Amino acid sequence: MLCSLSQLKEKDLAQIQALEKEIGQPILAFSCHETSPALLDADGLDKVQALEKQLGLSLVAVNT
Repeated sequence: MLCSLSQLKEKDLAQIQALEKEIGQPILAFSCHETSPALLDADGLDKVQALEKQLGLSLVAVNT
């Protein structure tokens, strides 16, 4: 399973913000997708890791 921060509709965001105000704590919204990691050869893995280092973030190759 792969999860990321959700892209919210304005009305959904407003409901979350109202709840944040009510409970006095920030809330993060995540969306998750069923997927599995791709099996990469050594060259592919090296390229993914090099780009991760260059961009300063984490990348995941997945099966389509």
